[in-house]
Amino acid sequence: MANIAIIGGGNLGSAIAHGLIKSGKAAAQEIYITRNRIERLSALKELGVNVLRDNLKAVQNSEIVIIAVKPYKVVEVINGFKEALSADKHTLVSVATGISTGDIMKTVGFKLPTFRAMPNTAVAMQESLTCICSSHAEVAHQQKIINLFNTVGQTVIIGEELMEAATVLGACGIAFVFRFMRAMAQGGIEIGFDAQTASAIAEQTVKGAAVMLMKGGLHPEQEIDKVTTPKGCTIAGLNEMEHQGFSSSLIKGIKTSYLKIEK
Repeated sequence: MANIAIIGGGNLGSAIAHGLIKSGKAAAQEIYITRNRIERLSALKELGVNVLRDNLKAVQNSEIVIIAVKPYKVVEVINGFKEALSADKHTLVSVATGISTGDIMKTVGFKLPTFRAMPNTAVAMQESLTCICSSHAEVAHQQKIINLFNTVGQTVIIGEELMEAATVLGACGIAFVFRFMRAMAQGGIEIGFDAQTASAIAEQTVKGAAVMLMKGGLHPEQEIDKVTTPKGCTIAGLNEMEHQGFSSSLIKGIKTSYLKIEK
């Protein structure tokens, strides 16, 4: 794999670096990651990653440049290293929310293979679902970026008009799942389990449910029907959750996050 610069070693940038190393598809020495407070990247430095404050130097030593800073910093950051960019050498990948490929190329000042990718923090465990779109990228460029993110999970190619929706469903969505798991564990404590056991049951139950859907190919309601017996405790609990707005609150939360991005 080509040398990779990760501009912005925050939660997501660091997770991408850890995931690439754990996958075995990228050597730590091939990764350059930047952050102003480099002491917070000590774990990556110990693994052999090139930890820098200098974005320009990271870009000069890489072929793939992943921009993983806050959206309001993207223009400033690109302006700081764009003099080192080459259309023949570099591929840009932005994981910043709400910044279009057109915005990026306008800042760069010329056309080069440019991608938007929306992974979630599960990249650190090679379990992300990463949505990808591109501009001015040939098939070879697309395959290179798909291969990169396939090392840390699965990828889906979508139109750029769906990138904000992908952010909500995949990246924000992992937080929604965590909140559900937390509530499930808290319910387990109320009915008698200690916190550690309740969390372990919730975690494996969510994992098992996801694997069943991914491998079984059935609709969630079909799997629910297998568990809900007449006059049983499962349907009683499900109905009470729906009476309290379980599904509608989740749908409204997703739509609210989407409206926030659009604004």
